Amino acid sequence: MANSYLLEVGVEEMPAHVVTPSIKQLHQRVADYLKEARISFSDIQEYATPRRLALLIHGLADKQPDVDETVKGPAKKIAQDSDGNWTKAAIGFTRGQGATVDDIEFKEVKGEEYVFVEKHIAGKPVAEVLAGLPEVITALNFPTLMKWGYNSLQFIRPIRWLVSLLNDQVVPFSILDVEAGRTTRGHRFLGHDVELANADDYVTDLEKEFVIVDPLRRKKVISDQIDAIVEEHDWVIDKDPDLLEEVNNLVEWPTAFAGSFDPKYLVLPDEVLITSMKDNQRFFYLRDHDGNLLPNFIAVRNGNKEYLENVIKGNERVLVPRLEDAKFFYEEDQKLTIDQYVERLKKVSFHDKISSMYDKMQRVAVIARLIGQRLNLSAAELADLDRAAHIYKFDLTTQMVGEFAELQGVMGEIYAKLFGEKDDVAAAIREHYMPISAEGALPATKLGAILAIADKLDSILSFFAVDMIPSGSNDPYALRRQAFGIVRIINDRGWHLSLLGIQPVLIKALADADVAIDFDLSKNASAVRNFFLDRLKQFFSGRRLRHDIIDAVTDTDNDDIETVFEAATAIDEHKDDADFKDAVEALTRVLRISKKGHQELAAQVDPQLFENPSEAKLYAAVDKAAAGAAKRTVAENFTALRQLAPVITEYFDENMIMDKNEAVRNNRLAQLAIIARLARVMGNLNDLIVK
Repeated sequence: MANSYLLEVGVEEMPAHVVTPSIKQLHQRVADYLKEARISFSDIQEYATPRRLALLIHGLADKQPDVDETVKGPAKKIAQDSDGNWTKAAIGFTRGQGATVDDIEFKEVKGEEYVFVEKHIAGKPVAEVLAGLPEVITALNFPTLMKWGYNSLQFIRPIRWLVSLLNDQVVPFSILDVEAGRTTRGHRFLGHDVELANADDYVTDLEKEFVIVDPLRRKKVISDQIDAIVEEHDWVIDKDPDLLEEVNNLVEWPTAFAGSFDPKYLVLPDEVLITSMKDNQRFFYLRDHDGNLLPNFIAVRNGNKEYLENVIKGNERVLVPRLEDAKFFYEEDQKLTIDQYVERLKKVSFHDKISSMYDKMQRVAVIARLIGQRLNLSAAELADLDRAAHIYKFDLTTQMVGEFAELQGVMGEIYAKLFGEKDDVAAAIREHYMPISAEGALPATKLGAILAIADKLDSILSFFAVDMIPSGSNDPYALRRQAFGIVRIINDRGWHLSLLGIQPVLIKALADADVAIDFDLSKNASAVRNFFLDRLKQFFSGRRLRHDIIDAVTDTDNDDIETVFEAATAIDEHKDDADFKDAVEALTRVLRISKKGHQELAAQVDPQLFENPSEAKLYAAVDKAAAGAAKRTVAENFTALRQLAPVITEYFDENMIMDKNEAVRNNRLAQLAIIARLARVMGNLNDLIVK
């Protein structure tokens, strides 16, 4: 018989951002539990609201399947004494398997006899297995945990009720003092408790009590209601999917409505208005067909349409103080100059072990100029970059950012334009924070990309210099995200920058610029390098590159991140070529022998010491490959290296590298060293797996 089982965990209201990941986690954990318990099922439906996490499991088997297995015990010499009597070891083994010594058989394993018994394990009824679910529930992980009463259990919110219903029968269990039953709860204000007759009645019975428990259906209801309001007023809406998801997880019975605010607040920048509505109040903002922000919003209440006018007025009243504050800050902030805000940064700490925010900007200006020069920026571009680098944190001391921290960078750009800064300078101020998440948007402008790299690089070098290095999951200053951001920006721009070994150059540049630092910027240099290489590995893994290719290209002496990208791309594109295996094997043989020979890479090859034509042939081929290497792309150089493979193979067939004649031996090692130097640009090809 196929059974249906309902599991519901009722709690106090959860934070919206926790609901979706929590129900997915519960789904996965319950599915794993059932599979491990050998209980088959057809599918699991997820249901969730701010007050509940629920699963409806269909097609559950009646019981576990019976299992017959052969269990190995002690060796015969241990199971029986010299007179053939059963020992305590044999008796204890059979008792533990639910058998007797009469059930013992002897079987030979690798020349020695062992005790075996045939064991029959009757499958448990499904209800008995389901009774173990409290361990699954209490093992859930949440970003924040709390205790309540005098209990030791930690959970996202206090557990108030439990439903455990197999078809029409309760599967009893308890968590703390909460007993599982068949009673669920309707909407907190509109509904009542519901006694479920059958697990399959869950969705329909709750809807009668003003709870749409299916999150996908609830989201569609919200979306449709919003669309109807927008169509009625001929508005344009950006229905932000993240906001829609958040609102969906704040309500059980949604009712969308439109509100408005005084048009006088439209003098504020759109970003300020949107932040006040979207981030602070969970309102959807609206535009006209020309893209202008309107003095209207759409919100969603957790209830029905009764007294909706009061609800609308209440939401409008709540929004006004936010807008009034924003208007006041906006006007007040324009009474000072950028230079005055920059001066205030001397009293703003970047970190008490490192420096002030003002001092950070001085270091970043030097790093940015170094990068700009290496990228051959024009004098005008360098001047704009320098200006941006010397003011880019100024908005941190404005009142607007003090109140709306999420607008840092955004207000920097807005105020910079108001104060007469160039557009590219203003854009760089906003873009230096980007990307703000692992896969977030990247800077759109060249100066913004350079400033973003410089700012992040300074943070990484500074924290490493004072031994504040991320470990395990501990990364309070998001250095991994910042390093990953640098990697993504360089990949996006295709810039060749030797960042992995930048400390010595930077230290000299800071000294030349008379920028004082109170810590050793060269400290933990190898750790910084490895930190970036780990981010490169993360980047490549996210793009499903083969692990051996990742290991090969990141096992490199190259300081140029873009070269590593190009090496990975070149190898990945040719890994399935017919000659790939032969080429890699030839090159890795060179690398191994060259390493064993300890030959200096700068050693010269003397053609006068050649003893057969294959040496001259390889010499000419390598000379041709090396001559144009600097002007070719990494992919083109890899092709040139692959073309050497048959010549290298012929060379090895005809020559003993470790010749008894020292001069000949060193000459041949020098030849291999040149090839090895060319090949090392690709990383360590020895790490590649070829079949």
